[in-house]
Amino acid sequence: MAITSANQLELLQTAEAVAREKMIDPGLVVEAMEESLARAAKSRYGAEMDIRVSIDRKTGKATFTRVRTVVEDEELENYQAELTVEQAKQYMEAPEVGNVYVEEVPPVEMGRIAAQSAKQVILQKVREAERDRQYEDFKDRAGTIINGAVKREEFGNVIVDLGGAEAVLRRNDKIGRESYRPNDRVRAYIKEVRREVRGHQIFLSRTAPEFMAELFKMEVPEIYDGIIEVKAVARDPGSRAKIAVISYDGSIDPVGACVGMRGSRVQAVVNELQGEKIDIIPWNEDQPTFLVNALQPAEVSKVVLDEEAGKIEVVVPEEQLSLAIGRRGQNVRLASQLTNLDIDIMTEAEESARRQKEFEARTNLFMETLDLDEFFAQLLVSEGFTNLEEVAYVEIDELLVIDGVDEGTAQELQTRAREFLEAQAKAALDAARALGVEDSLIEFEGLTPQMVEALAKDDVKTLEDFATCADWELAGGWTTVDGERIKDDGVLEPFGVTLEEAQDMVMTARIMLGWVDPAELEQAEEDGEAIEEEAEA
Repeated sequence: MAITSANQLELLQTAEAVAREKMIDPGLVVEAMEESLARAAKSRYGAEMDIRVSIDRKTGKATFTRVRTVVEDEELENYQAELTVEQAKQYMEAPEVGNVYVEEVPPVEMGRIAAQSAKQVILQKVREAERDRQYEDFKDRAGTIINGAVKREEFGNVIVDLGGAEAVLRRNDKIGRESYRPNDRVRAYIKEVRREVRGHQIFLSRTAPEFMAELFKMEVPEIYDGIIEVKAVARDPGSRAKIAVISYDGSIDPVGACVGMRGSRVQAVVNELQGEKIDIIPWNEDQPTFLVNALQPAEVSKVVLDEEAGKIEVVVPEEQLSLAIGRRGQNVRLASQLTNLDIDIMTEAEESARRQKEFEARTNLFMETLDLDEFFAQLLVSEGFTNLEEVAYVEIDELLVIDGVDEGTAQELQTRAREFLEAQAKAALDAARALGVEDSLIEFEGLTPQMVEALAKDDVKTLEDFATCADWELAGGWTTVDGERIKDDGVLEPFGVTLEEAQDMVMTARIMLGWVDPAELEQAEEDGEAIEEEAEA
């Protein structure tokens, strides 16, 4: 596209043709042409000159002008683009600082190199305008399903033509080993639309759980109308999936509506997902009940929920164990994703053996620490007492309900328990001091002497040491190494310290040391809550 000052009308025709092809504003193309012509003129007249070009939108005539700005004498730096007030008097009446003097200069003829440079400027501007147009067109369509045609495949990533825009379906967003040929039709979920300096802005996915939810929305009118809601989806793309649904109309069965007549509705989704087997599960607010549903087709004997730890124990008959776990743990993994709980599955025999072991361990604890005979210790365990703290600090009435325990016996039990706990705390405190722990850490609220001793053994001996700890170092956590989850043991994990509690203690220590301003922290929390509220809205 060689541009010369002679082919003025052709400029407008070229701009309109490019704008029509790329579906952008012709004015943007003309602005790009003006910039490219100005750049070519500067190469002829001098790079320090402020040369500007204006193209008439009707005739295509390009006007070249030189602009000089009036500045103070001491601020004069560029003699080609600036004037002092005194110098400006020969061109202007009563010039003032900030005035500009514009004079027309002869247009320039472009050589081959200048024309090539101008072409690059125009193409770059057009590409930027095209990307902006794509972003504006698709930014509000994130979270929806779109159809497109395969354009090409690059290193396992599929470039999809959406009609006026291109999107990318990355290798890890394809189901299994899906392969596509040019012009194949593809349906995918718009996962993300974002601005990028170069490359694709629209990212598609066929593995996202939301893709399945949107497919059901297309196939099941009740979901589209809001009568049925998809509450959760868990997928092992291309293999198996679980979807939890709830009906807000008592007369409509959510599972039946999603299955459809003779399975027609669910089969349409299965076909789109390359034969992915789908379990449709009724949602329930009660987590144990929902989990029993989520583990279908396996039958569950008993569920024990630990809400604080976010864990759940599931007991199944021996013959149901392999079905509950599934091939390579697939069934229990999907149920865990669906319910957002850590699930521990065991057989009835394993549960019985574990409970017996716990019973014996607690019995021995009470026999050794409280100097009780086996029968009395078993009575305490049978009544639900699990540790010395419960015996020592429980309301005395709860001990009196045990057969054969009067008020004197109950008080003696509590005295023995408290004395043993105090002796333990003193021993832990002495050990911590012997290891060099400072009083600032010993007196920190929330840390027991046993916790302080454990910290000291891990070389955390001052409040400063404690303040530099990460929350997962204290409470424990998980890391992924080479695709495998590995458990990180926390120093205070044996004492039941949760990740949230560890975060609070570390932040309190940092505030006490003056490392963190409480006002700034409070403002950051308020800003975070505001962002979350906006996202939910």
